[in-house]
Amino acid sequence: MYKLRDDLAIVQTVDFFTPIVDDPYTFGQIAVANALSDVYAMGSSPLTAMNIVCFPIGTMQLSVLETVLAGGLDKLAEAGVTLVGGHSVEDKELKYGLSVTGIVDPRAVIRNRGARVGDRLILTKPLGTGIISTALKAGVAPEVAVEQATRCMLMLNRSPAELMRRTQVHACTDVTGFGLLGHACEMIEGSNVGMAIWGSSVPCLVGARDLAEIGFLPGGLHRNRSYAEHMVSLDSRVPQSLADVLYDPQTSGGLLISLPGELAEGLLEQIHGEGIVDASIIGEIIPEPRGRIVVV
Repeated sequence: MYKLRDDLAIVQTVDFFTPIVDDPYTFGQIAVANALSDVYAMGSSPLTAMNIVCFPIGTMQLSVLETVLAGGLDKLAEAGVTLVGGHSVEDKELKYGLSVTGIVDPRAVIRNRGARVGDRLILTKPLGTGIISTALKAGVAPEVAVEQATRCMLMLNRSPAELMRRTQVHACTDVTGFGLLGHACEMIEGSNVGMAIWGSSVPCLVGARDLAEIGFLPGGLHRNRSYAEHMVSLDSRVPQSLADVLYDPQTSGGLLISLPGELAEGLLEQIHGEGIVDASIIGEIIPEPRGRIVVV
């Protein structure tokens, strides 16, 4: 974030990755939704974007790239963001994403820290996209699981971001590559508060826990566990499959919002009213243990 004047700052972010679905158009849409999420999580409004493309021009038809970019452009139009340019390089593997510029009032920035005791935590999308994508690459992901995961990844975080800007929110982060627990750790690390996550309240994609049980765990899940487990206490009653989902790296995941407990149900009802039916209150901010997460 770069402050231009007392009431205006620009937010700049960049994100791109390799395909996680088979359809090029859908991949382009998901990559854009994912790249915009950082801006939404800060309470900012994205304005412009530039394409970032890596493409194996010698081994892949150019029509694939055209379809990826068409998907991205359509998702940008849905978000009301203007594409102003981009850059491409030849590479051995297709990669696509965006550099995004947004604007925000510096006095209204929502940071990923600042949660307070008594806050409730709202998660706006179910977890499990990394596990399901891993199973999809192996050709064993159930069709219903792929359909739900794709639908969630395509969903912009625009609506919940706009709604949270209208209420008193203490902290927010988008849940992406570090998984729910990794991003939750960033929210309280080194702070004077702790966090309780209610495992039974965490929304999971259809089939994610079943696939975890039989071993379809992405490499990023193990890295996330190594990064965050020193700050996490899992109750003995928490199933291993649920613990895996909590560490699962997400693509175009939801927002994790921390706000006063008395306001949480109202915001959740508004989010549901926008058709985001999987959004749930999944925990609370607690005084102890400081700087740690308890999953019960």
